[in-house]
Amino acid sequence: MAENTMLSDAIAAIRQGEFAKAKELLTRLIKADQHDPIYWVWMSAAVQTRKERIYALKTALRLDPDNAAAKRGLVLFGAIPPDEETEPFPLNRARLWEEELLEKEEELSEGKKETKKPILRLAGIAVALLALVGFALFGLSRQQKTERVATVTPGPSPTYTTTPTALNAKPVNTQAFLGPTPLWALLDATYTPTPLYVNTPRSVQASDYGNAVKAAYRDEDWEALLAAMEQIATLEPESADPYYYMGEAYRFMGKYSKAFNAYAQAIKMNNDFGAAYLGRARVHREINANADIRPDLNAAIKKDPYFAEAYLERAAYWIEKKEYENALDDLEKAEQLSPNSPLVYFNLAKVYWAQDKLPEALEAAEKSLELDRTHLDTYFLLGELYQANDQLKKAAEPLEIYTAYEEENAEAFAILGGAYYAAKKYDKAIETLDHAIRLRSYSGTAYLYRGLAYLALGEGENAVDDLDEANRYLSDSFDASIALAQAEEMVGHYGNCYLQVERTRPLVETEYQEALTHYWSAICHEGRNDPDAALKSWEALLEVPESAQIRAMQAEAKKHLSQLYTPTPPPDND
Repeated sequence: MAENTMLSDAIAAIRQGEFAKAKELLTRLIKADQHDPIYWVWMSAAVQTRKERIYALKTALRLDPDNAAAKRGLVLFGAIPPDEETEPFPLNRARLWEEELLEKEEELSEGKKETKKPILRLAGIAVALLALVGFALFGLSRQQKTERVATVTPGPSPTYTTTPTALNAKPVNTQAFLGPTPLWALLDATYTPTPLYVNTPRSVQASDYGNAVKAAYRDEDWEALLAAMEQIATLEPESADPYYYMGEAYRFMGKYSKAFNAYAQAIKMNNDFGAAYLGRARVHREINANADIRPDLNAAIKKDPYFAEAYLERAAYWIEKKEYENALDDLEKAEQLSPNSPLVYFNLAKVYWAQDKLPEALEAAEKSLELDRTHLDTYFLLGELYQANDQLKKAAEPLEIYTAYEEENAEAFAILGGAYYAAKKYDKAIETLDHAIRLRSYSGTAYLYRGLAYLALGEGENAVDDLDEANRYLSDSFDASIALAQAEEMVGHYGNCYLQVERTRPLVETEYQEALTHYWSAICHEGRNDPDAALKSWEALLEVPESAQIRAMQAEAKKHLSQLYTPTPPPDND
């Protein structure tokens, strides 16, 4: 099979140190099947930065949780802790990878029957992987500095930033990476261009340029695409599509004014060219954030009702305008035209979240990632949704991947720190949240989780300071408010504790939250030596229904009440 030959060529290139060639071959394999963990493990040996290697290995492990090569590589990088079943490679056999790889090549060249069987063939490759990745990951990583992982944010954002909704479009403004070239930028996945919108038959004179256009579009060589289309426009002055593709090239290059003019020229030459209206809408928003792009979006769909990208872009517009039912209608049509589009599910997740349908939103986001594991924004969205669904610990994994590439998103680090807090990794949480606060000093989420971590460590003064800041920015957060009362009690400020509990009462929404206010009110009253007030609070706690799942608190209330009740003195008969 061609895939087997290409993989063998990639392995040989890695052995010979031709990493660029190996990466190119593996990229083509992953384009064909991004769900094959073997390709991702080998990609981790071909790329040149630690972040890319970790990303590739984590992707392989997600696709195949039992993949030993991926586990060992991640252990070597310190990305996961070693366990009894996963140990780093022995360092006294630095050239084992060459021996294993040579054996593998000999098996392939001899054409043994065993290697013709898929299961045995993959097993053989896995043996070579174990050796090769041990060398490539350890040997190449020793010069890299250890990097810290990061996180994401809680709760839905007040407004939704429009993400690229074109099927497989690659707007330049989404690539804000300061570190390594992200793997998703290497793949023909969510962010790379779709096939040509129209494949116009070219004149004899322009036929050679037509072939150049296809190659330039495939390779994302926008300068070459521009040059070819300018020649075609000269040779075919009646054709509109050259100007459309000039617009596309300018758009991907971030030259939005030139793109706008090119799309407008395409529309002038062919008023029914639907894709040109979509292109003009996209760049118009980049030129003027307040531009009314709906007429162009409507025109794109009217002119070409089978253009899935137009429905996706209009759905993003409706999400931005908080018109969620309209967005759902367009996403349904986009899915019909482009089944299993990851961007359909990505945007569905945003709509469901805005409608407080958190389980549905999480399911849609997970489906989006399943369909396209190279879409970076999905990792961020998943982290947010795990936090919103009270599954904060699960937010760590997608956010670690996200923040390995996006190092300036303070909210991502804030939620990641919260995930570490939920996992009781308090020191790691504080370190991550320190970084989040350095990025954005007014992150209420970061102060909340750092305050909770300090609280768990018994550092009351630090907890009071952070939770006081958290309440400045999260004034409607019950968790931040009641946690500050707890911190005040920890440092012996019982009066402040009582006052904070009273400030918290208007934020109560559930029976469990009501129970917490009674509990901390009673604790604070006891600290203030006010047994009568404490008694009332303990009794109020016992009146909260058992459905609130507060047996431990109610048991403690009974214990305190038995100490507070005083026996009635017997009557005096004299």
